[in-house]
Amino acid sequence: MSVALRNIVETIGGETKPALLDFSFKMPLFGNTFSPKKTPPRKSASLSNLHTLDRSTREIELGLEYGYPMMNLGSQSFKFEDGQWISESGGNVSGKEVQRLKKRNLQLEEENNLLRLKIEVLLDMLSEATAETHLIQKELDVRRKK
Repeated sequence: MSVALRNIVETIGGETKPALLDFSFKMPLFGNTFSPKKTPPRKSASLSNLHTLDRSTREIELGLEYGYPMMNLGSQSFKFEDGQWISESGGNVSGKEVQRLKKRNLQLEEENNLLRLKIEVLLDMLSEATAETHLIQKELDVRRKK
């Protein structure tokens, strides 16, 4: 127990009870001794030893041409090319041709939507002009009758 605390307890007139007033215990959470466990050494980046082989051995192991990754789903086969899966068994048309046609179809749909919007605006303008013409015609009829 610290001297200042002992003096305070003596001035109050109480007895010192070491079990109740002992503040000298250390909490392991706030202690100054921080010693983290050592981390185990890292494993090698690649568990495969193919990168250590020379070219001829790799060609024997993997085949002459690595090619594109391929996958079969049901009756269709797909090839991963340029970041996209392309159908190999698409009939007479190649996968690239299908993608080109889909892109062209999307462009034509956008153009069609734009032309429909233009037609709608022109019809609105025509109906407004027709309404103005009818109003002017009525005014002329009223003036002619006077």
